[in-house]
Amino acid sequence: MVRAKKQYKFEPDYAVLPGETLKEVMDSLSMKQNELALRTGLTVQSINRILKGDQPITYETANKLELATDVPAHFWNNLEIQYREQLAKIQEQKQLEADINWLKTIPVKELIERGVIEPQKDELMLLKEVLKFYGVSSVTAWKVIWEAPAVAARRSKCFETRVEAAATWIRLGELQAHEIQCQPFNKSKFKKVVSHIRGLTKEKPGLFTREMIERCAEAGVAIAFVPEMKKVPWQGATKWLSASKAMILLNLRYKREDIFWFSFFHETGHVLNDEKKYLYINDGTNDDPKEHQANEFAAETLIPRKWDKQIKRIRSKAEITQLAKDLDLPPGIVAGRFQHLTGKWNYFNGLIRKFKWS
Repeated sequence: MVRAKKQYKFEPDYAVLPGETLKEVMDSLSMKQNELALRTGLTVQSINRILKGDQPITYETANKLELATDVPAHFWNNLEIQYREQLAKIQEQKQLEADINWLKTIPVKELIERGVIEPQKDELMLLKEVLKFYGVSSVTAWKVIWEAPAVAARRSKCFETRVEAAATWIRLGELQAHEIQCQPFNKSKFKKVVSHIRGLTKEKPGLFTREMIERCAEAGVAIAFVPEMKKVPWQGATKWLSASKAMILLNLRYKREDIFWFSFFHETGHVLNDEKKYLYINDGTNDDPKEHQANEFAAETLIPRKWDKQIKRIRSKAEITQLAKDLDLPPGIVAGRFQHLTGKWNYFNGLIRKFKWS
């Protein structure tokens, strides 16, 4: 398929005053300001301000000018609208030029490589593409959304030191989640879905990912899979896109099945148990009480804590395989719990499946 290049029309960096056109019309009619004022019922001061651009031509004024000059009212109205639009564009252009330095902090190259934004030779055009990606009209608006203290609550320290990269990963998830049609969130239904998905842990990714997305959407939760980004060492995140729609954002950092599933159930814990107004980041820490609670929810959902003592005593692959069968789980998840409990990170790695992006 041949993709047409996006074309941008020429936009001048100046705006023509409607008053200049009015002056030309007055000259062609040999009409002075005081005469036009008498003919339109406007004051000389108003005519003077219109000529200088200090006063707009209103619809009422345009009607009066039509009768006094025989130039249609729609002409004057269009002239005024075009002038004001061009003034706004010029102001926007000046602001964009001042925001170019901010663009250097954004992982633009990665966004281009992922096909999210189109490459641009002109920096201002590139800045517009990036702002459009974030869904904001200015860098100021971006900072309000991503750097405001109210939004920063419950975010990891890692987020605060890498806001631009972190915000980019979250935004990629938002855009993907917005495309998923969801039923209004239903907590009791989502609990059943979570229980059902636990039974999918033994399946291959090509099977369980599709069903995860569909089942969660039926309960009001959009599952977004976004490849991990540089400088964003997280396994997942949770954010409410509205009062009735939650987003769970996942990646394949470390590519291990035990970490992937723990991350998913960690995020479901946030959806089921925590407030809707916060952005929750799973960066692997256990310091925040909410993160600790989500970790415990994930652990208990996958393998209830009552099995921990027995898991610590495991000495062979056969024992892991048998316990996994008893728990209706893949051996890799039991092996991951063993490593976590004992610190023996090299034991039973061969039992842990590796996931990869298709």
